[in-house]
Amino acid sequence: MTNVTDRSGLTAERPHSGEAASSAISFQDVTKYFAANDRGRLEVLRSVSFEVGTGEIVAILGPSGSGKSTLLNIAAGLIAPDRGRIVVMGQDTEGAVNWGCLGYMFQDDRLLPWRVAWRNVALALEAGSTPAAERARRARAELDLVGLGKFADAYPHQLSGGMRSRVALARSLVTQPNVLLMDEPFSRLDAQTRGTMHRELLRIHALRRISILFVTHDVEEAVVLAHRIVMMSPRPGRVRRQVDVALPQPRVGTPEAVALTNELRASLEAEPIEESAS
Repeated sequence: MTNVTDRSGLTAERPHSGEAASSAISFQDVTKYFAANDRGRLEVLRSVSFEVGTGEIVAILGPSGSGKSTLLNIAAGLIAPDRGRIVVMGQDTEGAVNWGCLGYMFQDDRLLPWRVAWRNVALALEAGSTPAAERARRARAELDLVGLGKFADAYPHQLSGGMRSRVALARSLVTQPNVLLMDEPFSRLDAQTRGTMHRELLRIHALRRISILFVTHDVEEAVVLAHRIVMMSPRPGRVRRQVDVALPQPRVGTPEAVALTNELRASLEAEPIEESAS
């Protein structure tokens, strides 16, 4: 299917043209298979190509099984594609990924219950050579950034779901990454808390100008957050459409955002799942 780019003509807070000229992430003709027991190989991704510009928020939107999380794991260097190439901050991921430039926030907060909040955040720094005192300072600074400075010494069981998400966000930011991968990180939160986390993420993005690749199956979430939406077809995942969201912030509840949400939601209902195995 030919990619289509929609432009509303409205202004929005986007990366400057000089920033957008370079790519933080580049997927180039990426195809991925997984083992499918007696059926041979199951094609999960087929010839996926798109880029995330420097300082851009890109949402990957699509149904379950369209390979959204697989794309994140490929970008992180956790799995390799069967065909194609991925470049992150100018580095081909066939080599070792520079985890210092990359943060990853998962669907589960993955907090260690025996560690207080700042020690959970500092965990992301322990694989390197950062001195203990500096790890503590940076972890507490990131908790301040996400509004949890007063809860730095609280254990996970003492925190609400939204607060735990803030700790997980702080942990993904503590290495000062250039790129943040986010795999449906707010999907388990209630609607009110999820809205708060959306505003928090946009605030931090405005401060850090970090490049964000955000996986979601929630159309409204994609419209609220993203500069651009990459819409995936059902399995095998292909880029069926890219949509520029040129709407000013805040977008929640505006007529333009509601209209775009409804249009994209209807667009997602079309294609059947193609069970491709070889």
